[in-house]
Amino acid sequence: MHPKVLLDTCADLIAQTLTFQHPADATVARFFREHRQLGPRERHTLSDTVYAVLREKPRLQWWAKRAPAPADASAAPKPPKGTKPSPRPPHSARCLALLVWRDQQPDLLPAVATEAELTWLATCTAATWQAPDAPPDVRHLLPYWLAQPLQAQLGDGFAALAVAVNEPAPLDVRINPLKVKRPAVLQQLQQAGLEAQATPYSPWGVRLHGKPSLARLPLFTEGAIEVQDEGSQLLALLLDAKRNELVVDFCAGAGGKTLAIGAAMRNTGRLYAIDTSAHRLEGLQPRLQRAGLGNVHTLVIAHERDERLDRMHAKADRVLVDAPCSGLGTLRRSPDVKWRQSPQQVAELADLQGRILASAARLVKPGGRLVYATCSLLEQENEAVAQAFSLAHRDFEAVPVPELLQQAGLEPETAASLCQGDHLRLWPHLHGTDGFFAAVWRRKF
Repeated sequence: MHPKVLLDTCADLIAQTLTFQHPADATVARFFREHRQLGPRERHTLSDTVYAVLREKPRLQWWAKRAPAPADASAAPKPPKGTKPSPRPPHSARCLALLVWRDQQPDLLPAVATEAELTWLATCTAATWQAPDAPPDVRHLLPYWLAQPLQAQLGDGFAALAVAVNEPAPLDVRINPLKVKRPAVLQQLQQAGLEAQATPYSPWGVRLHGKPSLARLPLFTEGAIEVQDEGSQLLALLLDAKRNELVVDFCAGAGGKTLAIGAAMRNTGRLYAIDTSAHRLEGLQPRLQRAGLGNVHTLVIAHERDERLDRMHAKADRVLVDAPCSGLGTLRRSPDVKWRQSPQQVAELADLQGRILASAARLVKPGGRLVYATCSLLEQENEAVAQAFSLAHRDFEAVPVPELLQQAGLEPETAASLCQGDHLRLWPHLHGTDGFFAAVWRRKF
């Protein structure tokens, strides 16, 4: 593909993504389906450019405002015979693509940029966005409504967090202990030419460097490994499901934690994967087969108070509530989330989280364990929800997470470093994981 056509295609995809009508990964996937002529290298360039724009949107848009006027449309290469010319994408989207290519594809710039654009690109330096008159979001790349509470929470640590959440995440996988041990997985990955190492906290985790494709790797196709962030793996560690117990994954979603819990149960007992999305639970079935799990039972409910839950009232040994949340802890993977969420949506989610947690708690039997978790960074979805639950449910007592992590084999200092008070609190800039929160209770009576 001619570089100028590739630039226009890239700008078109950027413009579609920045409407935020759909999650970025869905928009990119749909665009690729509609443009099947794109090869692997072209798709890689387009995807990397879009995600770079999403991470650095305020800074790039600030620079783009100083861009020269659009070049004459007649200078664009003609489309192949028999095809209709595509509408030229917005000039601003072209400028955003050029800014990213300046860093990622500098060898293409002479073929696509005008002399005026090259001159402009040379002025877009760190010195300009670090200037005192630059808006705060140009420096930290977060919307004001999100930056403000995070600054209040972290103080001097906010700057490090802002850097960390705007860097791509590593690829973590979880071994399936039903089929393999971690040393063997590390050895096989290294033999396959992949750079891998054990994760520092999860006993099941392996961290891969780069962006290797795992789809055809025997370890993956045979169910020995599953893609899962180390922080997410620690939630299954906190639940600590045992053999022959009745366990509930109340908001199972795509089932990543269900798979980890089922393996921890050694494929015994009964594990219920519950969700309001039939489509997502259907997608779990082939993953269960690949993992060799037969103890999982899926249940689709209409809402958190569905009457079908009554038959499990006070019967579950353990219940995990990985509640629907803003997803702001996953910004390294989904940078569009910070632009798609709003304070109003977060407030609505916090209310929903409280209702879901209260409903799920009904399923825990006396002596049983309840775990509430989110992949959010905000206290509003985390500590505030946990505190409200504790005040309203005197039949539950909080269990200090540091103690549970020590029981799982972590050193006391390490366990304490993963927590804030009695709660699990994982931060990208401190722990190298996605942002996670977890609170744990035991039902007294």
